[in-house]
Amino acid sequence: MIKYIALYRKPADVAGFDEKYFATHLPIVGKTPGLLRAEVAKVDRVLVPGFLGDTDLHLVAEMYFESADVMSAAFQSPEWHAAGANLSEIGGLELVAMFTAEVVAG
Repeated sequence: MIKYIALYRKPADVAGFDEKYFATHLPIVGKTPGLLRAEVAKVDRVLVPGFLGDTDLHLVAEMYFESADVMSAAFQSPEWHAAGANLSEIGGLELVAMFTAEVVAG
């Protein structure tokens, strides 16, 4: 299994961003072919200050796929591209670091 992880810095307008993110972005992401599940967590507190610099984290989003091939195919889908366009529209691209990780335990 592989997952796509997005770490979001805290936006200037938390309530406004959250409203758009949960009402528009997540429903589009949820339509991505091959997506097994998506989880979003609000960061409560950073336990190791300084590890990520002085970044004030807000959200951690994890999207799970069966394999790297399935995820790569999902990245080519119209749904994934629509999610990226939506994220840009709501100001999320300025806030996010994204990476993939192979799930090795769990």
